[in-house]
Amino acid sequence: MPILKKYPFYLRSTVILFGLVLFAFALANLRGILIPVSFSLFLAILLNPLVDLFERWKLPKLAAISLALLIAIVAIIGIWYFLATQMMHFKDQLPLLQKKFTEILAKLQQWLTEKFHIPMAEQNEYIKEAQAGIKPLLGQTLGTVLGTLTTATLLPVYTFLFLFYKSLLVNFIYEIFKEENEKEVSTILKQTKGAIQQYMFGLLVEASIVATLNTVALLILGVPYAVLLGVLGALLNVLPFVGGIIAVLLPIFVATITKDGFNTQIGIIIAYLVIQFTDNHFLVPYIVSSKVKINALISILVVLLGGAVWGVAGMFLSIPFIGILKIVFDRITELKPWGKLLGDEIPQIRRGLRRRSPVRLVK
Repeated sequence: MPILKKYPFYLRSTVILFGLVLFAFALANLRGILIPVSFSLFLAILLNPLVDLFERWKLPKLAAISLALLIAIVAIIGIWYFLATQMMHFKDQLPLLQKKFTEILAKLQQWLTEKFHIPMAEQNEYIKEAQAGIKPLLGQTLGTVLGTLTTATLLPVYTFLFLFYKSLLVNFIYEIFKEENEKEVSTILKQTKGAIQQYMFGLLVEASIVATLNTVALLILGVPYAVLLGVLGALLNVLPFVGGIIAVLLPIFVATITKDGFNTQIGIIIAYLVIQFTDNHFLVPYIVSSKVKINALISILVVLLGGAVWGVAGMFLSIPFIGILKIVFDRITELKPWGKLLGDEIPQIRRGLRRRSPVRLVK
């Protein structure tokens, strides 16, 4: 029996809760260091098979890591440049979009005044309050962008070091366990590494397919900035539920201020529902792998906690991290109940009540 089970439940739960609070406090205060390290760790896991391939081609270790990292940097810069070009084009059209949005807002205010008898002054007051609430959000977003630029400079350095010192880190994991557990540790490490690589690669493939489907649908519907909105929708799709809602609201908003009528908006909703159905029932189970599917309750809680601790970066990192935790939990006997708690398989309720033999009264 584990040592912790010798103590009462209230004592164990208090210690665990206190440890989680300290852990969250440390994560929040070290976010400037841990966020780029986390992104680098995921990139290193993705690049590790490519590095192994180059080494099998008789390339020296240093050259293999450098070549794999160069390919990743070129791909990331290409995607970033493409999105930046789309954003600059969107920025050029911003005054026209703002003018049309003002016209639509004025018509909406007039309609609210006529139908619901809400005074114009009261509506303007609500708009001012909304603008006051948006300003801190914009400041936080700007800070996130600047933080991303800082992360971009550290990302290749950390990734290179993770790949270069891979054997050192793996040997450390072996040495912290007892020698008789070496075979079990080796099995868990191999299974976990393969599952993580499959999971991360699956996420990239899924995001690429969703971005393509989004873009094609928006192009068919004639929505401006279809490529930008399609890629943003695929990135937001990583965030469960909340990301999907924002992903469909963005093209609806653009269509509303650029087109007349509501046919395009209805088409966007139908197209995105079909894409989400395809993603949830075909792409995720067969590409990302059903072994690391997280249930809806845990997904929402983890995204909210990630946002509270690390902001926007935490929201995007939370799902891959919890997926990796589930992979590890499922392969360690003592932690399998936690893996089941994170998963989306719903078991039958266990009947804990046992039949008791009737009590005989002794005279």
